[in-house]
Amino acid sequence: MKTETVTLKATDGIINKGLLYNGEKTNKIIISIHGMATNCIKKRDEEIAKKAHEIKVDFLTFNNRGSEIVKYISYEHGKRKLGGTAFENVEECYYDIVGAINFCIQKGYNEIYLLGHSLGTTKIVYTYNKLIENKEEETLNKIKKVILLSLIDIPKVLQIYLNKDFANLLTYAKNLEKEHMENILMPEKSFIHPISVKTFLKYARDFENINFARYSDEIYNFDELNKIKVPLFMRWGDTNEMVLQNLEDLCNKLKKKINNKNIDIGYIKDANHSYKGKEEILANQIQVFLNKK
Repeated sequence: MKTETVTLKATDGIINKGLLYNGEKTNKIIISIHGMATNCIKKRDEEIAKKAHEIKVDFLTFNNRGSEIVKYISYEHGKRKLGGTAFENVEECYYDIVGAINFCIQKGYNEIYLLGHSLGTTKIVYTYNKLIENKEEETLNKIKKVILLSLIDIPKVLQIYLNKDFANLLTYAKNLEKEHMENILMPEKSFIHPISVKTFLKYARDFENINFARYSDEIYNFDELNKIKVPLFMRWGDTNEMVLQNLEDLCNKLKKKINNKNIDIGYIKDANHSYKGKEEILANQIQVFLNKK
């Protein structure tokens, strides 16, 4: 297996950089979408790429516009703007992911597996549903399997994390928004890392379009996840994972709620949110999933 640096163009013109792990000639590839405040260099991805290579599947991981905490993101014609996790509009992930899919199609891959971790899972579910909404059948037909690692209920976790401070911080953000100061950073206690007013409001108030992991809502039917008709793999860790429910109970609940005949859902014992130290176990499970017909 060899690794090469690649340049990807999002469908709105943003330029992203990535790594392509490839080996023997194949038409199958995983596209990996990372989560908050991080990048495409991951031991987890390396292990998954190795296991994928064993079954003749290539692997693409890239820095989307939400990589790192703060950075400038550049368009193909030179314009740039503030980006990174602190300034991210998560719905713009659609442009990045479709751009990566287009890149893979142009490379000759016609069997694509989408893999996301943490916020990356949110981005995949949002993009998949947006492709359905936009009737992008040709692109959807290339997506053969979906892998979601540590999908969490971000709005609910944020409310629990901030507790009694949530209402005051939300009011603070709204007031700055009225003054057109959306790019100002919120107070340090507002989030687990620096975050702008506009991004805080996306998770605290304007989350309707990305709010499909409502594990605490007993009457919620997970419509967005149920629109994923291809084989679906879901995993969490059971140590310091950012979910409020017992993992055994959560998995059993989702098995009943998600109407996918080809779902593989569970958790990895003693794994944390990032699967640190359990990367090989996770990679082995993903390999088994990819091998299933």
